[in-house]
Amino acid sequence: MNTDSSSLGRGPGLPAARATAPAEAGPRPGAAAAERLLDLVRGQGVLAVLLLVVVVASVAYPTFATLDNARGVLVQASFPAVVALGMTLVIITGGIDLSVGSVFALGGVLAAWASPWGVLPALLLPLAVCGAIGTLNGLLIARAGMAPFIVTLASLLGARGLLLALTDEGATTYLVPKGSAFAALGQGSVGGFGYPILIALALFGLGGLVLQRTSFGQTLFAVGGSGDAATLMGLPVARARATVYVLSGLLAGFAGALNAARLSSGVTIIGTGMELDAIAAVVIGGTLLAGGAGSVSGTLWGVLLLAVIQNLINQIGSLNSSYQSVVSGGFLILVVLAQRYVSRKRRTL
Repeated sequence: MNTDSSSLGRGPGLPAARATAPAEAGPRPGAAAAERLLDLVRGQGVLAVLLLVVVVASVAYPTFATLDNARGVLVQASFPAVVALGMTLVIITGGIDLSVGSVFALGGVLAAWASPWGVLPALLLPLAVCGAIGTLNGLLIARAGMAPFIVTLASLLGARGLLLALTDEGATTYLVPKGSAFAALGQGSVGGFGYPILIALALFGLGGLVLQRTSFGQTLFAVGGSGDAATLMGLPVARARATVYVLSGLLAGFAGALNAARLSSGVTIIGTGMELDAIAAVVIGGTLLAGGAGSVSGTLWGVLLLAVIQNLINQIGSLNSSYQSVVSGGFLILVVLAQRYVSRKRRTL
């Protein structure tokens, strides 16, 4: 925050001449407006890129601009979007969660296994187990002071190992009963738009309200900006850090359960690399990897941008899906470079 010398006051021992000296120059004209513009570019610049890609793809490939294709893109994006929402909260605090891909797959297997007993067991079991994994992550990181990278890497391996144990090394695939209420949760629609899309939008709306309109959300930004300063302010730093890992585990498990309902089975081979896709979407959406700044809306645009790129690659036909990783990596590098530029410009204002 820019301040001038008059706001700092003077100590009792300063001579009178010093007290009457001209004040330092205040903020340069237009500096506040430039700072707001830089924040807008960092947080919502991805939306402009997304709209540009959609317009170009619609002109180049008429099948891209159809309503059915849009629905398909949104449904496919809804599951990683829910995972990325939890990752956004974690990264805002300056942490990282590498376990979400394995937790996502585990949640799907647990949901499919419990689905014959009804929709509630199919949802509550993955939430309980995946929430417990997130709780363990949070306690080890926030209370024991362990590095997030190491803790969540261990959870990644543990969740994947538990999944393999439940499925006889992947040989057993649990099926969701056709026509069940749980299957309808993933396959039903309103106005042609699937329930997963509506659920993801509702969760993002709730996440935005929590992040921007509650003391908990402001605490997350403070913790990510400076944990030591947040502690001196009396904020519950450890509790905030632990909570975001619990939420990340719950959201990853819930997304896995929704995906199982959509596919009518607990697929054992999914989720590999999803943690990297989630991190990429969050960072492309403008959330700083160092923590302290970010938004759920930016994450949503980042997820949609990656989904549109994947769909565009499918439209081209001559390219395979591996090119999505190349494009995603390129976007990630460009965004990180842009974030560094914005940070340097803000320091000069």
